[in-house]
Amino acid sequence: MKKLFDKTKINQMELKNRFVRSATWEGLANPDGSCNQELAELMLELAKGQVGLIITSHAYINQTGQVGIRQLGIYSDQLISSYIKIVEKVHSEGSKIIMQIAHAGGRASAQLIKSQPFGPSSLEIKDCMMCREMAKNEIFQTIGDFKNAAVRAKKAGFDGVQIHAAHGYLLSEFLSPFFNERKDEYGGSIENRTRLILEILQAIRSELGKQFAILVKINSDDFIEGGFTQSEMVQVSAMLESAGIDAVELSGGTSLKISNCSSSRVGEIDSKEEEVYYRDAAKLYKEKISVPLILVGGIRSYRVAKELIEKDLADYISLCRPLIREPNLIKRWQEGDIKRATCISCNECFVPTRAGKGIYCVMENQR
Repeated sequence: MKKLFDKTKINQMELKNRFVRSATWEGLANPDGSCNQELAELMLELAKGQVGLIITSHAYINQTGQVGIRQLGIYSDQLISSYIKIVEKVHSEGSKIIMQIAHAGGRASAQLIKSQPFGPSSLEIKDCMMCREMAKNEIFQTIGDFKNAAVRAKKAGFDGVQIHAAHGYLLSEFLSPFFNERKDEYGGSIENRTRLILEILQAIRSELGKQFAILVKINSDDFIEGGFTQSEMVQVSAMLESAGIDAVELSGGTSLKISNCSSSRVGEIDSKEEEVYYRDAAKLYKEKISVPLILVGGIRSYRVAKELIEKDLADYISLCRPLIREPNLIKRWQEGDIKRATCISCNECFVPTRAGKGIYCVMENQR
């Protein structure tokens, strides 16, 4: 039987347990997107807290893809050196770290990128987003930029990369019929809408080889009428499996107000029954796909995490907000204190992030 504190491998990446820190926008990077001492110390704290695999916050692959202030970047070779210390600190505690590489697409900040954002199709949603359609040469450029970002991550010492294709960012937009109305080979059928992600995966794999860990994060559901669905998620996962992806992290929704569910839902989770936002999607995935599943969303208790692993509903437990409040949560559980995570899912931690002050648990600071 699989257990939470089993040692495992994703590709050649050896992990000391099945706990993952899901990519979490900290809002702590330098203005140019480079890493600094404050971020390095945060990653070290997570590693000391016995998180087996740490995924960085989304690092933009080129300067048209930035969505937030003080967001990590990996668009230039000049940024590589700033990440070396962060990797060394995590490795010194026996944890692994991968970089999430991303492009915000139509959700990019026009103010930050100083141009109109682009996505798979032209789209205007009042008070939400406005973007133009990408030209074919921009698609090809994006493939190359994702590949170059992965190369930089490897040069910095990261153990792998995660391709961000969730939450309504560029690659998620390509997957979703709500955002993608293209008439060429990148739009229409689910095979065409998946094409860009598969080409990015192939480009990275061709450059860095079969032993470099490449993960992907996708939505289980957009929770938007006419958007990406659970059945399409299974089809996409099957295509990624055939293409050689090493693990899939399942999330869902966007932070756009058109989504019925946000990727970071508000509301305290009081019972076991309220945990695991994407349980049904995980069941569908596990019925069809053999690639390791990293499951995020609403997991707050040791008992639920243990059950997910032992019943083979997930291979890894991914946490975001609980580790903002308690970076030592996994160590606490491992040492026998298995009380629920103290996170109350209020999302107040993102208020200082958006204000440029960096992420922290507001509730914990008020105690």
